[in-house]
Amino acid sequence: MGFFQKLFGQSSDDPQSSAKSAGPIQVFAPVAGQAVPISEVSDPTFGQEILGKGIAVKPTEGKVLSPCDGKVDMMFETGHAVSLVSDDGAEILIHVGLDTVELKGKHYTIHAHNGDKVKKGQLLIEFDFEAIAAEGYDVITPVVICNSDDYSSIQSHVGKDVVPGDLVLELEK
Repeated sequence: MGFFQKLFGQSSDDPQSSAKSAGPIQVFAPVAGQAVPISEVSDPTFGQEILGKGIAVKPTEGKVLSPCDGKVDMMFETGHAVSLVSDDGAEILIHVGLDTVELKGKHYTIHAHNGDKVKKGQLLIEFDFEAIAAEGYDVITPVVICNSDDYSSIQSHVGKDVVPGDLVLELEK
């Protein structure tokens, strides 16, 4: 059961099994931009790792691509966020901007839906980051491992420019 299904009390028809692969689980950049520590996110829910450990990306392009093979656990109807469960069991939240739920979907186009199986690199969301910023919103995009407690270590790769598909997180069981 994914993080948001637990949070909102929804049941899952596809319970996740334990990790399938040996070695670290790899999570790749879902957006192009500058990868920074999650602590740089001004919203304490993200910056203080309340939802889990992760990284953030200051986007330079308006596309969110799947950071792994997995399943869409919850696509927010406003398109500002998506949670995925990787085939390895990592629960990943990608949140495009801060407080952007207030835009009610304006500047976002959804390309995947709840329950969809997705492949690494598949388009999930398009967004106009310049229009979002022009409306006064911070477009920093947290990428959070919501089941962080399931891992003995989470190594982040930040302080550099990334493109979708670049390694940003490694999770050890």
